[in-house]
Amino acid sequence: MAPVIGKPAPAFTLKALHNGEFKTISLSDYKGQYVVLFFYPMDFTFVCPTEIIAFNDLADKFASLNTTVLAASTDTIYSHLAWTSQPRSQGGVGTLSIPLLSDITKSLSTSYGVLIQDGEDAGVALRGTFIIDPHGILRIAHVNDNGIGREVGEYVRLVEALRFHEEFGEVCPAGWQKGGRTIKADPKASKEYFGAVAAPQ
Repeated sequence: MAPVIGKPAPAFTLKALHNGEFKTISLSDYKGQYVVLFFYPMDFTFVCPTEIIAFNDLADKFASLNTTVLAASTDTIYSHLAWTSQPRSQGGVGTLSIPLLSDITKSLSTSYGVLIQDGEDAGVALRGTFIIDPHGILRIAHVNDNGIGREVGEYVRLVEALRFHEEFGEVCPAGWQKGGRTIKADPKASKEYFGAVAAPQ
């Protein structure tokens, strides 16, 4: 069963590779922070390194938003270690600052509803991306077909929107970017936004 938006995110404790070392990581370690948890199918594949490197390249930006990024696949920690030892010019991911979780039991992929159950890809995860707020509540859930890579900058935008909504209570319209106009969630007060952006009739 897939997790439910607005409800507590499924808890987990897993082995991981982080900064070249094997560690144990729990969701509860990040209480008080946003967490972007993203699943990818397998190490040593094709789209996956492009996404992991893109998330890693924005790790400092996420950190500035009080957000930790966690990557997860059903590979072993030893596979993760070997992949990070492979140069990026040869399809590896090289040195990373974000943790790579090892969901070898497939419990994490199952609890987040992204484990492929049958067919030739059975046993690997779909490209699921989940944003969990500082209270442990699931706020965003996206799942891509495995042939389609993610636009990582969109998750920066979504965290910024969640933070804005949490702090100010106003809601963010389509395409909202940090610093853009927002909407007061009230039938009368919302007209301030709509009047400002409406095209002349």
